[in-house]
Amino acid sequence: MPLYEYHCAECDATVEVLVRNTSETPVCPNCNSPRLEKQLSVAAAPAIAGSRLPMAEPSPGTCGRPQCGSGCMFE
Repeated sequence: MPLYEYHCAECDATVEVLVRNTSETPVCPNCNSPRLEKQLSVAAAPAIAGSRLPMAEPSPGTCGRPQCGSGCMFE
């Protein structure tokens, strides 16, 4: 059962409505008006393999790459 985002022309609210089937006419939960306009929603996407997030600044004396380790030298 998909959850859709709508804008109500009557009360000017943006609402999310659970639509159980395609023959159902959704109504605004605030004012019960059927004058809803479906909004475009951006779906959450999983992270793509190989994508990189910004990393913290590297410690002095290291290149900052994970495979280089912490850069500490044992004495």
